[in-house]
Amino acid sequence: MTPAPPDDPDRLSADDARILNLESEAVTGHTLKLVILEPGAGPIDLDALRESIARRLHSQPLATKRVDTTGTEPRWVPAEDFDIADHVRVAALPGGAGESTMWAAVNALMSEHLERTRPLWTFDVIGPLADGREAIAARIHHAMADGIAGVRFLESVLFDEQPAAEAGRPVSQAGGTAPRRDEEIRRLPGVLWRELGHPGSHSPFDRPITAARELAFTVASLAEMKRIGASRPTRATVNDVLLSIIAGGLREWLRADGVRVHHLRAQVPVSLHHRDDGGTGGNHDSFMNVDLPLHEQDPLMRLDLITAETTARKRLDDAEELYDLFHALGRVKRLDRAVERLAGSAREFSVAISNVPGPPAPVGVGGRRVAHLFSSSEPGAHHALRISAISCAGEIGIGLCTDPSALPDIPALADAITRSYVELRDAAAN
Repeated sequence: MTPAPPDDPDRLSADDARILNLESEAVTGHTLKLVILEPGAGPIDLDALRESIARRLHSQPLATKRVDTTGTEPRWVPAEDFDIADHVRVAALPGGAGESTMWAAVNALMSEHLERTRPLWTFDVIGPLADGREAIAARIHHAMADGIAGVRFLESVLFDEQPAAEAGRPVSQAGGTAPRRDEEIRRLPGVLWRELGHPGSHSPFDRPITAARELAFTVASLAEMKRIGASRPTRATVNDVLLSIIAGGLREWLRADGVRVHHLRAQVPVSLHHRDDGGTGGNHDSFMNVDLPLHEQDPLMRLDLITAETTARKRLDDAEELYDLFHALGRVKRLDRAVERLAGSAREFSVAISNVPGPPAPVGVGGRRVAHLFSSSEPGAHHALRISAISCAGEIGIGLCTDPSALPDIPALADAITRSYVELRDAAAN
């Protein structure tokens, strides 16, 4: 088959194709959004849910396309035998099931590969629990959507339809025209030195992984996190507060296991959708690396140290420059792969921590309110822990994902993060 023409709209972008190629026996390639529904009069009406989703799929063109890899380049092609029942499914639990049974079902779904012969998404209805709650585990392949696009996929096809004025979301207008290649190359040394020029010590999460997954979750108040940030001499963002809370939790959890780490470098994905398509699909992410000061006992000092570093990174536009530079290097054979290996090394960062804005107002599914929304992204080679946060109606859901054979007892880390949040909140209030 001849290569797809450069302007072929169905060809996967270089970013999406690279993510697709990362899939392996141990790497499934998808993210999972866990939607916890408040109790209802009975189980959710599966047929009505399927009808509602099917009626709205036209707003998401990739929802009914599969990936064709038979040619020289992967392309999106129509899934001729598309059946909504293959994608909106039910995972019934035994009567009287509790949360532990639901978590086990979610863990199993996270470790299960999406079927390549079908569109790369599924919604699995789990439950009901003994208290009447149900959950929907929404899996979306990263080759189909990054964090921002994944949330908009749920808003478009799963969450109950909202009036246009409520459903709209402003899109950042940061960034400008792409720099010329000579400008990209001139900026290369500075940004690579700041972000990739300081290899750290051995990462406690540099462990081999299998396809097994264990997830754990905790929550924090968005309003409280904003108040904490506003209380500091240099105002901290919600993301700064999140990183500080996680740093405190990691500090406690690792020390309980006898591991003492002075600094732990976190890679923080940064969405650049505003530069391209407004967040309609695909992957348009960059990153910045942030040192988490695990040596610091004072929660407020940890926050101030993190705020100082992220402020400097954003002032220098490191995420924007790295995105441009990686794409410029993509035209230089072998050099692009060498820099990508460096950027993904366990010596460059230990843990990826993402934070995606979700629905600002309460949302529902089938007339039932969403009680909690969580996000989970899988770990990778040399990075056995992944942390993902998402907001929904004034709450931040924090999801942890690992391979339990590499890092056992991840629920203990979720508990430690909860205690870290309370400690920081109380310290900021005094």
